[in-house]
Amino acid sequence: MKYVCPLIVVNDIEISRRFYEEVLNQQVKYDYGENVTFEGDFAIHLKSHYQGLIGNKEIIPYSNGFELYFEHDDLEIIIERLKAEGVVFVHEIIEQPWKQRVLRFYDPDGHLIEVGESLQFLSFRLSCEGFSVEKICGIINMPEAFVNHSIGMFS
Repeated sequence: MKYVCPLIVVNDIEISRRFYEEVLNQQVKYDYGENVTFEGDFAIHLKSHYQGLIGNKEIIPYSNGFELYFEHDDLEIIIERLKAEGVVFVHEIIEQPWKQRVLRFYDPDGHLIEVGESLQFLSFRLSCEGFSVEKICGIINMPEAFVNHSIGMFS
């Protein structure tokens, strides 16, 4: 068996496609009409079509039981873009216990989306804040080689 991708159900393919392409900068990989797969290997599927495939079972928006996770190292730019779109935030930028900065919001159909800074950028940011490589390794639970390489990527 081969795992392929997560698929989320949307009310309007065009609205959701525009959101993921224009707001979150995702590129379409395949367009099957009622099903669109993006380069990040997740798909959106038209609710009216999908519901028929599952025997008209209920689809519950805003269930918070699943999220799509993206990374971007300048979260302030993302916040501005999302506010301009009028998205509903679960929360704006917060710091996780491992110091990674993230934000969470809903897409047009109530699917939970998280955008966090990459662990590579986090390593660099923490080093700029005066944390030693050893301390960073302990905070983010990554090996020293990863942390050193990550810091070098942004230096």
